[in-house]
Amino acid sequence: MERPQYLETAEGHRLAYHQTEGKGPCILFLGGLKSDMQGTKAMHLEAWARARGRAYLRFDYSGHGESSGIFDQGAIGDWHADTLAVVDTLIQGPIVPVGSSMGGWQALLLARARGDRIAGMVTIAAAPDFTEDGWWAGFTDAQKVSLKANGKVELPSDYMEPYVVTHHMIDDGRDHLVLRSPLDLPFPVRFLQGTADTAVSVETATRLLAHAQGPDMRLTLVKDADHRFSDGPCLGLIEAALTEVMA
Repeated sequence: MERPQYLETAEGHRLAYHQTEGKGPCILFLGGLKSDMQGTKAMHLEAWARARGRAYLRFDYSGHGESSGIFDQGAIGDWHADTLAVVDTLIQGPIVPVGSSMGGWQALLLARARGDRIAGMVTIAAAPDFTEDGWWAGFTDAQKVSLKANGKVELPSDYMEPYVVTHHMIDDGRDHLVLRSPLDLPFPVRFLQGTADTAVSVETATRLLAHAQGPDMRLTLVKDADHRFSDGPCLGLIEAALTEVMA
């Protein structure tokens, strides 16, 4: 297996990444919460990009995969800072972020911070504002008391071990919400969403589509696709979406 390269950030994080040289815009894969750059979608898109001579980059946020840090100490703002460090240091010219789940939220934050660098965007089960609208809104009174008293609470997951949600994650998330103020996406955007997704609802996808503003924005709903969105037909839809936004 090819060893990763590492980027030392101003925040003291050591971020692992794999970069493929090629023609731009550079495709930047932004993974989901507690996922890493070795996932099916990240690896498949790297092979797809290489076969077409396209620039591509995948990386692990701090506290994820092969990067430094502890997951429980991170939050949306920390992973946004990681993304900006990667974009500002490792990539020249325009980029096309492909954001999966929490990575979709990161792609939207990137659009706000570096909109002039983005040539197009693809999201897969994007989960903007989930710390507030998913976690906090779904907490019982007992969980909210536990969060305040203990600084954290555990939530079950259909896809991995339980999430440890910290008070810091909730507070930091509130500083990075994107569905409460204007969200301008002035480039081609393709949102992909499975109807059998138990982590991100179709309602979240339609809310994002209604809220964001842009000249070329489409939402594709895939019947019976789950949150992983990584079987053959789904991977083909991601490829088609990328081809469209880079045309």
